[in-house]
Amino acid sequence: MFVTQLMPLSIFQIDAFADRPFTGNPAAVVFLTDSRETHWMQSVATEMNLSETAFVRKLKPNRFELRWFTPLTEVDLCGHATLAAAHALWESSTVTNRSEICFESRSGELNVKSMGTSIELNFPMTPADAAVAPEELLEGLKVGGHAVNKTYVGQSKFDYLIEFSESQHVRKLQPDFRKLKQVDTRGIIVTAQKTSDSEFDFVSRFFAPAAGIDEDPVTGSAHSCLADYWSRRLGKNELIAYQASSRGGTVEMEVVGDRVLLRGQAVTIFRGTLEV
Repeated sequence: MFVTQLMPLSIFQIDAFADRPFTGNPAAVVFLTDSRETHWMQSVATEMNLSETAFVRKLKPNRFELRWFTPLTEVDLCGHATLAAAHALWESSTVTNRSEICFESRSGELNVKSMGTSIELNFPMTPADAAVAPEELLEGLKVGGHAVNKTYVGQSKFDYLIEFSESQHVRKLQPDFRKLKQVDTRGIIVTAQKTSDSEFDFVSRFFAPAAGIDEDPVTGSAHSCLADYWSRRLGKNELIAYQASSRGGTVEMEVVGDRVLLRGQAVTIFRGTLEV
């Protein structure tokens, strides 16, 4: 069996929504020089085995096609890998002067700006409507075998959203991923309002075992839902949140009409070439 040898492609691993290495959410970014078949991109993402691998292909100056893959499937929207892709384009001088970037994606045009040390993503809002939680979802989110006191269950076009009554329940939760994998959804967002001494408006965590990601460290696209939810609950359009995974990450948000501006930092971990 022969493997076709093509021109090596630039590949990066970047920690997104992070201000220092080995925090936030790692994403791989591959710069394509031509169109590639979906199954090839999926194979690369499976090989990388990160929550997301982004594939970037130049269409014209400062405009790129962007696709995202988990180890198991292609997804319609991903925040941290979009942030990582923009960071890679600027750091490699593929886009000079940190000029604004437009990505064409399965969720439409996504514009990205450099904001000093931060990167701003202009994302579509994905509001959650009240919903009834399936039994597998409730069973999968028990703490110590006991049901958590929830104050809201909703469902967006992508995910279920569950608000807990106490932030400590979000932080201490140890889900049953076998049960959560049975839920027909991309992912499950759990969230709670800040404690009185917290600098954050809310905390959250994100689980997506059906997509091959038991827990995602920091999920930009989930905050397109969370920003809308907490903006209405708290009566404010600018928010700051902490995703309380083991790596952790901070996301700043601003609600502008039916769009959400997500802001965070990124750190390059390594860069190299993909040989096949």
